[in-house]
Amino acid sequence: MKKKFAFSIAFSALLAFGTQAEISGKDDKDTLVVIGTRFGEITVVLFPETPIHRSNFFKLASEQFFDSTSFHRIIKDFMIQGGDPNSKDDNPNNDGAGNTGYTLPAEFVPSLTHIQGALAAARTENPEKRSSGCQFYLVENPGGTHFLDRNYSVFGQTIKGIDVIQNIAVQPKGAMDRPNNNIRMWMKLVPMKKEKITEMYGYDYSSHSVKPELIKSKN
Repeated sequence: MKKKFAFSIAFSALLAFGTQAEISGKDDKDTLVVIGTRFGEITVVLFPETPIHRSNFFKLASEQFFDSTSFHRIIKDFMIQGGDPNSKDDNPNNDGAGNTGYTLPAEFVPSLTHIQGALAAARTENPEKRSSGCQFYLVENPGGTHFLDRNYSVFGQTIKGIDVIQNIAVQPKGAMDRPNNNIRMWMKLVPMKKEKITEMYGYDYSSHSVKPELIKSKN
C-alpha cells in the first residue's frame, strides 16, 4: 500500500512538471526535442494526445537523463532503440535491461501509428502493455512498422533527421543488434512557436505529418 501511495505522489509530481514545461498544446508554443549524435541531429515533436509519455520524456530530457546513453539496439528496415541508463557503463551485456524504477500506462491513440520516424516507448512483455519509463525507439523503415500499432505507445514524430536514423540503423553491429561502437546521444529542449515549427520543418499539427522533402537533416 505504501509503495502504491509513493508512486501516486511521484506520478502527480511528474504531471505537475508537464504543465510547467509547456507540454500541452494550450497556446501557440511547443517544445521540440533535439537528439544529438555523432551522425547528426534528430528533431522530434511530442504529441499532446499522449500526455503521460510526453511529460515523462520532457522531464527526463530536462534532467539530462539521456545524455551519454547509447542507441544500444539497431535494426535496418526496422528501428533504432535507446534510452537505457545501463548503456552508460562499460558492460555491453546489460544494455536493454535498465529502467527508471517505474513504468507508464499505455497510451494508444488510433491516429498515432508507427510511420517512419515515429517515436515510441519500448517495453517488456506485460498484460497491460505498460511502457518503459525511459527506453524508446525511432522507426527507421520507410513503410513504417504498423504491426506494432496498439501494442507499443507512439508519442512523438521525427520532423528532421530521418537520414540520421537511417545512417545509425546500418552501422556495424554484433550480438543482440548492439552497435560495435557506441552511438552516444545527448538531448536539448527547444521552445518554439508552432507557426515557426511549421514554417521550418513543414510539420502539420492537425495531421501530425511532415513534408517529405523537409524531413532529412540536410537539404
